[in-house]
Amino acid sequence: MKRYLCLMGTVILTMVFSVSSALAQTENYLSIGDSLAAGQTPYQQIDAGYSDLIAMKLRMTGQLSFYTKELTFPGYTTADVLKRVKSEEASDLLANATLITVSAGANDLLRLVQANPTAGTLAFSQLQTDYALNIARKNMEKILEALKKRAPNAKIYVMGYYFAYPNVHPSQKEGTNAQLVKLNTILQQQAEYAGAAYVDVYNAFRLNARNFLPNLSDVHPNFEGYRQMANAFLHEYSGSKALAISSNELPKPNPISFDQILEQLVKAEQKQEDREKEKTTPTARALPSFKGYAAFMEKVRAKEIF
Repeated sequence: MKRYLCLMGTVILTMVFSVSSALAQTENYLSIGDSLAAGQTPYQQIDAGYSDLIAMKLRMTGQLSFYTKELTFPGYTTADVLKRVKSEEASDLLANATLITVSAGANDLLRLVQANPTAGTLAFSQLQTDYALNIARKNMEKILEALKKRAPNAKIYVMGYYFAYPNVHPSQKEGTNAQLVKLNTILQQQAEYAGAAYVDVYNAFRLNARNFLPNLSDVHPNFEGYRQMANAFLHEYSGSKALAISSNELPKPNPISFDQILEQLVKAEQKQEDREKEKTTPTARALPSFKGYAAFMEKVRAKEIF
């Protein structure tokens, strides 16, 4: 089962833009975090997310030598990201990284928000939210401490979050938005304390970004939304708008559903077993990513992941 789940990372990574070291010069880019880092679409698929677009642009300008989103997984909380960062299988990736983006914190809160898109309402417990925010703060501090030790050559960027419920009634937005602002403030403060950079994506979305969040029942952005996130990073990274990605530079959609991922995993597993039996070639290294698939699929069906 462990090998089976690891293969999921291999399948999804085939969707990542191909990066040739011959064309790139500087950054070894590692994306870490939740479904936004993984590139989840508004329709329960995986495609190019903000980190893929960042890699695309850096590759175009000759500033990229390596990129992977192997340490991402939809549904990751700050606790999950911390565990992933400290894992043995992440060691080589972190040691060689020169650029890291981190998306973590939204899932600590999202599970506490009861959204009714039909009625346009939001509800949450303030006590539970305050507790979750404190946990996110502590975990983010530990994440950045671990990254500083395990990725000593990397510049770290902590990604902020956008307001994910633009279609609810205006009167319902204020309370939930206030919790998001608290989360972003925590992420910014922890980034500054650790000597990392904070990327503000909130201002690109604000409270009514329906054009970036087309599915009433889903919190994930479309390509345009991910472009806004990528451009927010690229502005922070370069200090100007020189690297901004235009709409006509976006790649064509090439989504893969979770069912398709599972189907490909079955095929990949069978091929690997066949190779091991024949022993004609060395076994390929299984990429350690996307663990906990069964639990993840339950969340997918319940639409509870970010």
